[in-house]
Amino acid sequence: MTSAQARGGLLDEVADFAAHVAGAGLPAARLRHSMRAVFDTVGNMVLGSAQPLSLTVAQATRHWGSDESATVIGAGRRAPVGTAAFVNGTFAHCMDFDDTHLPSVLHPSASIVPAALAVGEAVGATGPQTLAAIAVGNEFCIRLGMAGYDMENANSIFFDRGQHATSICGTLGAAVAAAMLLSGNSSSIAAAASIAASMGSGIIECNRTGGTVKQIHTGWAAHSGIAAAQLAASGITGPPTALEGRFGFFEAFCGARAHPNTVTADLGHHWHSDALRIKPYPCNLFTHAGIDAAVELRERGVRPEEITALRLGVPGPVLRTIAEPASVKAAPASGYAGAFSGPYTVAAAMHGGGGLALYVDDFTDQAVRRPEVLALAAKVTCYADPECTSLFPMQMPARLSAHLADGRIEEAYCLDSRGGQRLPLSDEDLALKVGLNLSPVLDEVSAQELHEEIFQLTDRSSPRSIMRLLSRPGTADPRKPGGNP
Repeated sequence: MTSAQARGGLLDEVADFAAHVAGAGLPAARLRHSMRAVFDTVGNMVLGSAQPLSLTVAQATRHWGSDESATVIGAGRRAPVGTAAFVNGTFAHCMDFDDTHLPSVLHPSASIVPAALAVGEAVGATGPQTLAAIAVGNEFCIRLGMAGYDMENANSIFFDRGQHATSICGTLGAAVAAAMLLSGNSSSIAAAASIAASMGSGIIECNRTGGTVKQIHTGWAAHSGIAAAQLAASGITGPPTALEGRFGFFEAFCGARAHPNTVTADLGHHWHSDALRIKPYPCNLFTHAGIDAAVELRERGVRPEEITALRLGVPGPVLRTIAEPASVKAAPASGYAGAFSGPYTVAAAMHGGGGLALYVDDFTDQAVRRPEVLALAAKVTCYADPECTSLFPMQMPARLSAHLADGRIEEAYCLDSRGGQRLPLSDEDLALKVGLNLSPVLDEVSAQELHEEIFQLTDRSSPRSIMRLLSRPGTADPRKPGGNP
């Protein structure tokens, strides 16, 4: 029996593990996972800083304290550590380009990386310390999401109840990462996570009826996680059974359907975060396999002008997100809506987009109104493919059949989408994605310097040296349209 089991709380076991990692570190291979997460997330944050939203959050947070412990990306400004994490975390998620875990349907790094970088910068943490905190914070966040996942019905219980799992679980993950860097001791880490269980929040009604609040969810999770860690360091405590207790986290958010023991099952031996997917395209993950299939057909010589019909087969549970109602998905009302449309993304990929197949310029309000793309999107019929459904949610498959004017049928079947364990983005593809994301703000020399600095986090670089490169004001016009703000 471990000391944590003797004390009786799941959080104690998590905290003991986190404290051990904070002291002993992690192997180089696992630290590399964290470096890729930092590289990807920093690119997303810089891209977000060049969007109109940056003006909004800058104005909202201008008077959130005078302390200057941490860097606000692209603003030429320093701010309190929690404020910097809020702004940078908002930037990380606002373009829908942040990494994703399945089947929990979480975006962990968008909260944990900004929190760890802000705290690491403020306290002078080393690169390995910061990477270890990110690794454990991401893993804890994902384990919370997995504990709230209903395998039988292939659905997140959080989402089924109208809650945004990313912001809820991300708050606790950010708290653990921040506490690892602030103190590193087990009792403080446990208290931080327990306090954060009273702070995590986020509803997804905006996915139904509109509003921009979802853009700030990951930023607020980073902010709240840091606040919880700071409170714990000052002596505030929380219940040891904050997760599994009768009035605890899982009962409150998920009810009797949750599986709290998933949080600690095989902890330290099995890493759920190994399944974290780095997005190649700035749109909803459920559309990605269809994009991959469209790219394959295009590379085989199929051209939009010869297509009379397209049939897109996907897992049954994703139809409500990317295919319904059919008339709305075939003609998205905005760039943001296009990012959640199976017909639009397939049609845009068949015509050929930017970046790794589609990029932010393919999801502007103007781009989704292109007549030639809409004409092809109108030919797309989405359906539940039995084989795709059987593989979901552990894989993200799609089957795309193109019916051609000469009577031929060309089909592409993707067992899983790019970016996950089966088809990870190569270092070259990741560098291309991040390079494009940095380009509105950084010149090529500065971008390359940042790239090298991040991948030296196991050695000579640190959060301070990275954020120093990002402390200069942005050079892009923040009113420039793009992506899915």
